[in-house]
Amino acid sequence: MRCCKILATVLLITLPMLAEQLKPATVAAFDRYVSLTEQRMANEVNSDGFLWIDTTAAEQRNTYYARLAKGEVLTKRLLTLENGRAIDVPDGLIHHWIGLVFIPGAALTQSIDLLQDYDSQYKHYAPEVERSRLIRRNGSDFHVYLRLRRKKVVTVVLNTDYDVHYTNLGTDRASARSYSTRIAEVEHAGDTNEIEKPVGNDSGFLWRLNSYWRFWQRDGGTYVQLEAISLTRDIPVGLGWLIRPFVTSVPQESLQFTLGRTRASLCCMR
Repeated sequence: MRCCKILATVLLITLPMLAEQLKPATVAAFDRYVSLTEQRMANEVNSDGFLWIDTTAAEQRNTYYARLAKGEVLTKRLLTLENGRAIDVPDGLIHHWIGLVFIPGAALTQSIDLLQDYDSQYKHYAPEVERSRLIRRNGSDFHVYLRLRRKKVVTVVLNTDYDVHYTNLGTDRASARSYSTRIAEVEHAGDTNEIEKPVGNDSGFLWRLNSYWRFWQRDGGTYVQLEAISLTRDIPVGLGWLIRPFVTSVPQESLQFTLGRTRASLCCMR
């Protein structure tokens, strides 16, 4: 109990010190990273590498498919290079992960319908998604709102907006891409004095989030792949113990959570 009180006191003292302003150079580096990554993605859509595991050696690929059939969520960290070198991100960190899950018995249309039901996403993806709402739709284009809650040593609540576009790639394949258009950190979430911090001038736990989905119906179900690229603040000197667990582990854990909940929700609908 005493240790918990000490930790709580330390958090109250240090959290105000975490304020960081998103700089144009940081955004430019993220945009460059995304541009190079999307060039690679464009070449994969009509190739044998539609799913990332299909680019691995045969023995490894067979192992992956066996694990997927058992219900596992596979994840892998990625890194996009420019001319063989890592892209410098001043005052920021880019987190790049890809994951894959297999949903037996699920049709392609069911998988897409689940994701497009934005008014109900808070039901499928709680507790990470506290609120969800479709703001507007124009054919295959969606503008949506999600209120996110993420906890890792510290708890961060975010009001986020996204532009999402879906692409039909045939009778058995589809893809979607989602770009965050607004991410605002919420202070005193749930209290009467709840307020949003200025966008880009906050704790820097999440500044950008791009998500890329792929769906492939085969083998008696649908494979769902999610690739996520996010931008956070860099880890400040002396506060690594507080910041590092959040910014380094949350991206992978959120990816695993999202794909796992997608599988569970679709399996319950059968």
